[in-house]
Amino acid sequence: MSLRLAGKVAVVTGAGRDAGLGAAIARRLAADGAAVVISDLGHPAPERSNLGDAAGLRAVAASIAEAGGRSLDCPGDVTSLSDMRALAAHAVSSFGRLDIWVNNAGIGFKMTPLLELDADDWRSVIDVNLTGCFNGLRAAAETMVAQGQGGRIVNIASQAAKSGFPFAQAYCASKHGVIGLTRSAAIELGAHAITVNAVCPNHVTTGLGAWQNDYFAAMTGRTVEAYLADMRARIPLGRVGLAGDTAAAVSFLASDDAAYITAESMNVSGGEEPH
Repeated sequence: MSLRLAGKVAVVTGAGRDAGLGAAIARRLAADGAAVVISDLGHPAPERSNLGDAAGLRAVAASIAEAGGRSLDCPGDVTSLSDMRALAAHAVSSFGRLDIWVNNAGIGFKMTPLLELDADDWRSVIDVNLTGCFNGLRAAAETMVAQGQGGRIVNIASQAAKSGFPFAQAYCASKHGVIGLTRSAAIELGAHAITVNAVCPNHVTTGLGAWQNDYFAAMTGRTVEAYLADMRARIPLGRVGLAGDTAAAVSFLASDDAAYITAESMNVSGGEEPH
């Protein structure tokens, strides 16, 4: 790697699952030289027992250290602004500053036909995916503005931030909202040399992605193999996304090479999402 992030300090939320997107992002930032504070819920979510627990956080941090990187774990709930402020303060107290913040935490497993969508499920998805992104962005911006040395904020949106998908009304609405939040915040924070961008990956078969494969295949009357084959057929580059594809985009947007890029929503979709 280029170590283009040497001397930088990053926070990545939603990074407590070994095979998850957040873990891949954290590992890439560390490999590129950043000290990384990884965060997740810290205790099992009622719906999914393996969702961002403390053991998962420790394991991801340990894997970064074993690879020669610098990493600490710090549990936090993105729906709590005070937790996100505490997370930013922990990064500063541990590593001396905060340069990069990646809002990756999200809910992608509450998929329901529209006429069966429960109001509580709607609220929980919006609370985590959109309000959680706002809380992280605000905590990061407050710290970066106080430091007076600029910074990089990257929001993980989705292909579903630009296109609609069945059974995913709350998810699509939340991710479309992330793009609006990104654009608005970028305008205000530009005066402080803080860039705000979003990354929009298409499907990535993480642990959560495997659940989505099973769910959407069943809902559309296909085998998982047929579902994935149909997906590959509509992607110009002929394969589904990898966690490393998104991680590479985040590392670029966090680097000095992207100093004049802000308010953008970058597709990482193999050409599937062209707008």
